Amino acid sequence: MMKKSATLLTLLVFAASPVFAAQQGGFIDPDSPVVQAKRGGYQAESQVVTVKQAGEMKDDSWITVRGKLEKQTGDEDYLFRDASGTMKVEIDHKRWNGLTITPKDTVELTGELDKDFNAVELDVKQVRKLP
Repeated sequence: MMKKSATLLTLLVFAASPVFAAQQGGFIDPDSPVVQAKRGGYQAESQVVTVKQAGEMKDDSWITVRGKLEKQTGDEDYLFRDASGTMKVEIDHKRWNGLTITPKDTVELTGELDKDFNAVELDVKQVRKLP
């Protein structure tokens, strides 16, 4: 019985290894590189807006912004900038979809606007690297 359990455990470890090895991509900050991945799913309708326009929109609005990720400020938190200003964005590790992004890359971020008293944040659901 013990040998069967050990054999089964060994097989499970080897079967799960490719899943962990396949996760790649993310924001490359010279101070703290991050490796992340994403899978497909539902994409909500959204409109392309500027950071300034996002600040004037309702909480929970679905929006798309285009600009650059300047730096990583936390585990899943980043500073995003476009021509109109900056805003905090939260990008879960699973949202990178194998992309590698640097501060020099232009990105398109789609997600749900989260507004509090004086703060505006975008909970990113999709990251696209623009040419």
